[in-house]
Amino acid sequence: MVEHLTKETFQEKIFDFEKHSEWHYKGDLPCVIDFYADWCGPCKMVAPIIEELAQEYEGRVCFYKVNTQMEQDLAAMFGIQSIPSILFVPTKDRPQMAVGALPKAEMEKAITDVLKVA
Repeated sequence: MVEHLTKETFQEKIFDFEKHSEWHYKGDLPCVIDFYADWCGPCKMVAPIIEELAQEYEGRVCFYKVNTQMEQDLAAMFGIQSIPSILFVPTKDRPQMAVGALPKAEMEKAITDVLKVA
């Protein structure tokens, strides 16, 4: 299941950027965060892929969505210039951002390479 994040739930589950300047991921499982907008065509192409991956990796990777129009603070914090932007967050390493509508195979590769989940 893909969970929608607000600024508050992001700070609670991912990273509290108002209290800490150094990145520290709060989650137990690696995660993928899709920064999107409802009007964005490429975002609509990515949405069903994110849903599929959420089912396939259930219990191993958490999947989140952030509506950049409603959560402008989050979009600004990550310097989101174009959408979709997809943030891959490993549990112990720095997150990596991918910009654009990635095909499923590229997302799976990032899950394997960046998140270290087979």
